[in-house]
Amino acid sequence: MSSEKTPIPAGSNFIRAIIEKDLSQNKYATKKWAGSPGDAAHQDTGVVDAAKIRTRFPPEPNGYLHIGHAKSIFLNFGLARDFDGICHLRFDDTNPEKESQEYVDSISDSVKWLGFGWDNANESNLYFASNYFDLMYRAAESLIETGHAYVDEQSADEMRINRGTLTEAGKNSPYRGRTVAENLARFREMRDGKHADGSMVLRAKIDMASPNINMRDPAIYRVRRAHHHNTGDQWCIYPMYTFAHPIEDALERITHSICTLEFEDQRPFYDWLLERLAEAGLLAHPLPKQYEFARLNLTYVVLSKRKLIQLVEEKHVSGWDDPRLPTIAGARRRGYTPAGFKLFTDRIGVSKADSWIEYTILEDCMREVLNVDAERRIAVLDPIKLVIDNYPLDSDGKSQSEDCFAPNHPLKPELGKRTVQLTKELWIEREDFMEVPSKGFFRLTPDGMVRLRYGYVVKCTGCEKDADGNVTVVHCEYLPDTKSGTPGSDSVKVKGNIHWVSVAHAYEAEVRLYDRLFKEAHPGEGDRDFLDDINQNSVQVIKTQLELSLKDAKPEESFQFERHGYFVADRKDSVAGKPVFNRTVTLKDAWQK
Repeated sequence: MSSEKTPIPAGSNFIRAIIEKDLSQNKYATKKWAGSPGDAAHQDTGVVDAAKIRTRFPPEPNGYLHIGHAKSIFLNFGLARDFDGICHLRFDDTNPEKESQEYVDSISDSVKWLGFGWDNANESNLYFASNYFDLMYRAAESLIETGHAYVDEQSADEMRINRGTLTEAGKNSPYRGRTVAENLARFREMRDGKHADGSMVLRAKIDMASPNINMRDPAIYRVRRAHHHNTGDQWCIYPMYTFAHPIEDALERITHSICTLEFEDQRPFYDWLLERLAEAGLLAHPLPKQYEFARLNLTYVVLSKRKLIQLVEEKHVSGWDDPRLPTIAGARRRGYTPAGFKLFTDRIGVSKADSWIEYTILEDCMREVLNVDAERRIAVLDPIKLVIDNYPLDSDGKSQSEDCFAPNHPLKPELGKRTVQLTKELWIEREDFMEVPSKGFFRLTPDGMVRLRYGYVVKCTGCEKDADGNVTVVHCEYLPDTKSGTPGSDSVKVKGNIHWVSVAHAYEAEVRLYDRLFKEAHPGEGDRDFLDDINQNSVQVIKTQLELSLKDAKPEESFQFERHGYFVADRKDSVAGKPVFNRTVTLKDAWQK
């Protein structure tokens, strides 16, 4: 876990206020912790938990984490850090058909990359729901034995019809009146593989007339013959997520179970289940409590796991780590940083009210962090040759090479300056020359003057064109006494300043200009197919001329390319001496009107 601690603003959000109140009342002072996965909740031995609180981040390993999960990670791990507590990483792996070790590994990597871990002193807090399958089975039998669960053999369609609606009560299953002995026998037959998938389920017996549909005898176990990434073929029945999750929280002694608002209607079942198991002696008070906050709703992206899987499997993107995807793996490859995500989550805050967050806020946070962290370099993305006709040649008739000095970071003078070579032939941006200038254009024009950044003032003398009339080479002459950093640098005043790299000292590289994957703020809004809203110009791959020092850039090293934005050496496709660069974000919001 990150060692950095931030001050705790009293009552800065409602969850912090709840935790502060619980701690002031010593609500969890006597809570015991077994220190390892298992039946911690009803052990009378063990030491009092040294952690003041325990939170958990409980992803299902059926996909890669996305930006919304980053908010939850910073919330759960951050609260544990700030209140001297512990946060568990727990995989809710109760749906084996959609889960894999690949997802487990990617989720673990993302949590670590954001700056958090799950090892505390001698205690590892990495858990799996599948660690508790034996205990969950025992809990299910306990519910049967106490008359709170029964095996239902209705078809899925029959159960759906009999469940009722938001305005009409449901109907009791014809199997609801079975005896405890009959239900135990049927449930054990389910466990032993004597019934087909989908032929029966175990349901909690609560109230089919409840106004909360989630309390109308929800299913808690189903028959499912599927290989599990962790338990193999040991089980052919698996608990439902809504049944497993509260049990996991209790067994791990979670004090504050924090989730998003879509689980608010599930909280009554969460509490009901834990109370029933406590009454049966399987769990001990104080039981964990669930608290909900508003999930992240971000414009110009889709965060639905189903839609993300569709984008990947149908190859609308190159994979889960495509830099255009809102996955944490994709954002990392794009050049987004943990510090940028931390600033973003702090800025949007935590509340109970659903709202839409503009994507520009996330981009601004990344700019703000990268502006401080990223060193500066020179890159010409759309090169055209500039020839300084009066630049001196050496005795061999070759262009001289002259040192110019550029600061590595204007906000950090302690990082010093680097040397860039000036020669007779340079690469400049094509847009920096205009033969017939528009109003307000202050760069290179016929007979116009500009400063070569870190170099001399030059005067344009003309250009060369191809057979189609396209400009291929620009010519100029330099003013020898105007070099930046010398006494004569201010002797000639110019309005324009352009960047450049020496043709002889440039590095040709592939650069990928990434933009938003979707062209609409709310992809698929109304009756539209969200795929129809894909931005077909979301990536442009170009060949560029870069400052030679960028040839040594290491994967995931970020820079500000002067005038262009922030770029990162791709962590996947870069090789030693030949980095590929991804644009992380422009210097300003290019989408603002």
